[in-house]
Amino acid sequence: MSNDQAKAHHVGEWATLRHTSPEIAEAIFEVANYDEKLAEEIWRQQGNDEVLFRAFDKTEADVLTWDDTPVERKNI
Repeated sequence: MSNDQAKAHHVGEWATLRHTSPEIAEAIFEVANYDEKLAEEIWRQQGNDEVLFRAFDKTEADVLTWDDTPVERKNI
């Protein structure tokens, strides 16, 4: 497994465990520069605008979830 594949797999698991859309998890890790401690802190804040903009840029979906909380595209 390449480093990028390993990162994607880890982020996917991380998202599942936290009931968070993969797009949001990926954006969190990008903003945190793949620092897991910082990613966890960003996730706890639940509402980082930069994360949400990046996450919605990754998908056509109108609703993503952050810790089981729906986040609508129209609200960011």
